[in-house]
This record gives sequence, C-alpha cells and structure tokens, in this order.
Amino acid sequence: MTLQSRLRDVESRLEQACLRSGRRREDVNVIAVTKYVSAGTAEAVVREGVTHIGENRWPNAKPKWDALKGQASFHYIGSLQTNKVKDIVGKFEFIHSLDRISLAEAIHKRAQALDVQVPCFLQVNVSGEESKHGLAPEEVISFIEKVKPFDRIRLIGLMTMAPFESEAESTRPVFRALRQLRDDLNAASALDEPLTELSMGMSNDFEVAVEEGATWVRLGTVLVGKEEMEEELS
Repeated sequence: MTLQSRLRDVESRLEQACLRSGRRREDVNVIAVTKYVSAGTAEAVVREGVTHIGENRWPNAKPKWDALKGQASFHYIGSLQTNKVKDIVGKFEFIHSLDRISLAEAIHKRAQALDVQVPCFLQVNVSGEESKHGLAPEEVISFIEKVKPFDRIRLIGLMTMAPFESEAESTRPVFRALRQLRDDLNAASALDEPLTELSMGMSNDFEVAVEEGATWVRLGTVLVGKEEMEEELS
C-alpha cells in the first residue's frame, strides 16, 4: 500500500469508529509515530496532512525535528529519563509520559530556564503489567497534588498503553478504565482546569480506543507501513 492509501484507510476507520460511538471526527487527533522511519518518510507524512509526529528518543528524532520544525508538532511518547529532559523541553510540544516526581522536577526546571510551559499527559499503567511504565490508577490523585506546585507543567490528560492483544476488543476495558479515571478526577476537581485529553490507542487497537473516548491515537505501522519500516531497519 502507498502512504496515501494507508492514510485513506486510517481515515475511513477513524470516521467509522466515531460514527459508532457518536463522536465527532475532529475531536480525535492522529500522531504519526515515526521512530522507525527516515526523516524523508516523516516529511511525506506531514505533506499528506498529518502534522503531529511522535518520537521516543532524541537522537532518532533530531533529523526529523530539524527538517520539520515549524511544520509539525512533536510529541514525546516514550519513557523519558531525567537527564534527557534538556533535549526534549523546548522542542517537543507535548510529553505523554509523566509518571514520577523526579521527572516533573526536571521538566519544570528546564521549562523555567526556557520560559515555556509544557503540556503533559500523566502516564497510567491501567493494565498493571510489570513491563509497562506509569502510575497505578490509585496513585494518580496524590501524584497530581505533588505536581501542582510545578507551574511550568500543564497537565492536560492521561495516557496509557494497552496490552497487545490478537483481538482488539480485548483492550476495551483498559481504555474504558482510563476514561473513567479521567472523569472521576474531573468530578473530584483534582485540578483547577479539567483534564480533557486521553492519549490511548495504537495501530492494532485504535478503533476501540476511539470508541472509548481517545482524543489522541498514536499510529505507527498502520500509517508508515510495516514493509517500509523493515527496510529502513535493515
């Protein structure tokens, strides 16, 4: 499949998922996860109208950021080490993986130095898998209280990764639980401004995530193509 045909297929699937769940298509944003492809492929994705780029390592992201700064918004979607924060804050518009106070402190300090504010998602390990990063759901409200003094961090929503399942429907409880957690936090007025965003859903399960309220889906293989990824990794 060509890039254009993959994009058309994803768009059709997104529209159908929104229709099934009574949502507006414009309320769901697509992040093209380009960590396994070249800057040229990332540029082609942006030319086709997908202007949100997801990366999880600065060395891999740098050539894409150099080529696309001003044309695309960059999202940091992987676990972020505190000593790498200096490379990310000021370049990436969003961080999807805030999950510990030491990281919050580092983001806040760097943002102060640059005089910027950083929109962040709290990463929540809804499934409880030991292999995944993130806060346990029951830790989130106390974590929010600890982050509140860091005024250079703007908490906008929650992020999670569901277990990889052969049947996408099996991921529904994870996505539903994240949405419910967000709604519970808002009902409890955990923050002065409500959390509006849910970053959840990847290539194998994004339609279910959209049906359960995702506002950002992170799509790699389904957009850039598995064959192309394998060629660029070889």
